[in-house]
Amino acid sequence: MNRRDAADLAVTWVVIGQDGAPLWMDDGFLTWSLAHRPDVTTALARGVTDTGSGAVPYVLATLAGVVAGRTARQRMWAAALSVACLGCGQAMRYGVMELLQRPRPPHADWAASAGGWAFPSGHTTTAALAAGLLIVALSLRAPRGATSLRAVIGCWGVLVGLSRVYLGVHWFSDVIGGWLFATGWLGVCLYAMARWLPASFVHGTTRTPENPTEDHAPQDPGRRGRSRPA
Repeated sequence: MNRRDAADLAVTWVVIGQDGAPLWMDDGFLTWSLAHRPDVTTALARGVTDTGSGAVPYVLATLAGVVAGRTARQRMWAAALSVACLGCGQAMRYGVMELLQRPRPPHADWAASAGGWAFPSGHTTTAALAAGLLIVALSLRAPRGATSLRAVIGCWGVLVGLSRVYLGVHWFSDVIGGWLFATGWLGVCLYAMARWLPASFVHGTTRTPENPTEDHAPQDPGRRGRSRPA
């Protein structure tokens, strides 16, 4: 078990130990959000939070596969694997949510619609997985570039989670649980891909002939400029 999985498990056990009640930090974040909700920022938060569900994360996961692959066949498989990673992650998150059945904050504090139990946050988990897949794809194909683009994608994934707290539909610990769950599941998927996918896909290498033929014999540098004996 790595540190991220251990952290996720620790947060889960804390939530279980509290019988789903808010943790010490949850009330403070909710109180702050209730006191800072002008119409403009509330509308912006709703727009951000809407991108954390529905088609947007799956479009980003598909785009990650297109970026990661080098050939049409690789792009197709990478897109399918990325979508599978996202879909399976959502299903597993839903199972954890149904198992814990943690209540959401009071409905009177909501500034957006929500359904289901609270922990871990679904929008947070989905956005974090989609952002992680796209960041990994960019890092794989442009390890020294696209830094600003990766930062923007990462900020989007974080903001989706924070918007859930700001809108009052999740406790902050729900969001932390979503981030940790997404990080752990993404790590499992990447490990499986690195272990079982061909090296040519992961590293972009191509196979060279075992016995390459040469059009002509290599020239001897020491013979340059010398005339051949008659």
